[in-house]
Parts: sequence; structure tokens; C-alpha cells
Amino acid sequence: MDVKSYIKAARLRTLPLSISGIILGSYLGNEFVNNLLEHTIRTSIWESSIFWLAIFTTIGFQVLSNYANDYGDGIKGSDKNRTGEARMVSSGAITPKQMKTAMIATTTITLLSALLLIYVAFGSESFGYSILFFGLGIASIAAAIKYTVGNSAYGYSGFGDIFVFLFFGLLSVVGSYFLYTKMINFEVFLPAFSIGLLSTAVLNLNNLRDREQDKTNNKNTLVVKLGAIRAKKYHYFLIIGALITALLYTFLNFSSIYEFVFLVAFIPLVKNMITVSRNNTPAELDGELKKVALSTFLFAILFGIGQFF
Repeated sequence: MDVKSYIKAARLRTLPLSISGIILGSYLGNEFVNNLLEHTIRTSIWESSIFWLAIFTTIGFQVLSNYANDYGDGIKGSDKNRTGEARMVSSGAITPKQMKTAMIATTTITLLSALLLIYVAFGSESFGYSILFFGLGIASIAAAIKYTVGNSAYGYSGFGDIFVFLFFGLLSVVGSYFLYTKMINFEVFLPAFSIGLLSTAVLNLNNLRDREQDKTNNKNTLVVKLGAIRAKKYHYFLIIGALITALLYTFLNFSSIYEFVFLVAFIPLVKNMITVSRNNTPAELDGELKKVALSTFLFAILFGIGQFF
């Protein structure tokens, strides 16, 4: 077994983006708990077993999604002559059978991690919450696999953006916040929207880069349906929308000017919008994917840090 091929198929560069929502939701949830316990020692998320288990579980979901994407596109021929890093199934480095085995193993490990996370967060007292989050875990696994696998793969019908927004944004941020607080604060949906919109912007960039190839392979992403010009406008909407929802949350909960430190993360995002607007060669957008993903990761960290001041 070539371990390097499986590591490549896991696409490690996607992991910072996948855990951005967990980091932000954990910052907000942990800070809420700290504020309730004013006269005790404050804790950080880095000391929390909930945080690390949530991170590990989310990484498992992301790796499973990447394996499933590699497998689904590989057996359908969608990765032939693709731009960007090579995929393992289409290149022959990993057979479809081997990738299916890797998907089963990853699913098993991730489910065990999710069960441990649920137990640590809720114990044996909150059975209803445990069932709810276990159901969400199953839904996440199903969504990760069905993105490109099967005849009704929704990634081939333009619904991938909805999946990314819901799972990377709303579920990731609000879900991790709930693990700490056992309650829903509807204002938390605002930064959750920010993470979801920025994560969707990464997918949109990927689909802008691969538009012609996807069109040829009948992979009808939202970009293929919109066309390049409208897809670029959609991209601006995603980034500007993320900025607006983050600012709105900050204004509603304002206590210190330091809470606006997250604006630093939007400097490269503004540059990205300029680059996208001027781009006429889709392949050149490949480098922009990493910039937007890392900017989202930076946004999550800075937004969380800003809550401490």
C-alpha cells in the first residue's frame, strides 16, 4: 500500500478550511461558558476535550469527503486532464476498490470519534441531544459520500454550494457552539453565515477553474449553470456577504474595538476579488483557492480572539 497516495487523496490543504467553523464556534461557545463562570478560572478552547474531539471528527468528515470525491469523479471520468493536483483514482495510483476500503475505514474511525465527542459533551443525561448529534453525524457522512458518488450525486447537479454552506458554515459553527452551551443563540448564525459563505467561495473558485472541463463531463456545477460572468458576480456576493454578516454580529455585540481585528483577513480576500474579476485563464485561479481557504481560517482565529477583549 502506497501511503503517500492516500495522503495525497486526503488533500491536506483542504483541512484548515474544514476546521474553521469548529474553531469559531468553539471560541464563541467557550467564551459564553466563561462569562457564566465569572468567579472561577477561565479556560481556553485549547484545554477542552470537546474542541479536540470536534476537530478530529471534522477532519475525518473532510478526509472522507475528499476520498469520496476522488472515487466518484475517478470512476465517472470527470478528473481526466483536470487542472490542479492529480487525483489518485483517475491516475491509477489507487484502485476504485482500494479507495472504497479507505472510505469504509475512514467512516468507521470518524463515527467512533463522533460518538466519543457526543458522550463527552452530553454524557448520559441528555439522551435527546445525543441522538440529534448522532443523526447529524450520519447526515454528514451521507452528504460527504453523495457529493460525487452515485447516479444522483448532487455535486453534478449544482447543489454542492448548498452542502458546503450548510455543513461547513451553519452546522460547523452553530453545532460546535451548542456542544459547549447546550443552547442556541440565533446571533451566532451571523458568523456561521460568514464561514459558510467563505467556504462556498472556495468551492466556487474551484468550479470556476474547472468550468470547461466540468461542462464537457456533464458535471453541472452552479458555475456551469451560471456561466463565467455571473459566477464571478456570485463570488463577489459570497465574500461581501461574509463581511456584512461578520460586521453585523460585531455591531450587535460590540464591547471593544479589538473585535474588528478579523478585518485583517479580508485584505487578501479583496485582492482575490480583484484577481477573479481580471481573470481570463481559469487555470490561473488554482493558486487563489489556497488564499481564500487560508483567509477563512485566519478569519475564524481572529474573530475568536477578538471576543476576548
